[in-house]
Amino acid sequence: MREGIHPDYREVVFRDAASGATFKTRSTMTSNQTVEWEDGRTYPLVVVDISAASHPFWTGNQRVLDTAGRVERFRQRYGGQERPTRKK
Repeated sequence: MREGIHPDYREVVFRDAASGATFKTRSTMTSNQTVEWEDGRTYPLVVVDISAASHPFWTGNQRVLDTAGRVERFRQRYGGQERPTRKK
């Protein structure tokens, strides 16, 4: 890579604001906050709103929508009505 044109790629700690889970990875994100990690070193801290630790899809708390029931209720409510014909 050419020097001076790419952002710094370094180790950063991410904290999930919803669950409080933290994980260390490499990123180009910057932050004014820092945190001391388990290895005793200080890393930049980036707080994220949601991560795999709190996302409903990954935690198994995702609600499944009953689309078939919705369609049946719609047909019961509006299924017998005829569409008006267009005037030519």
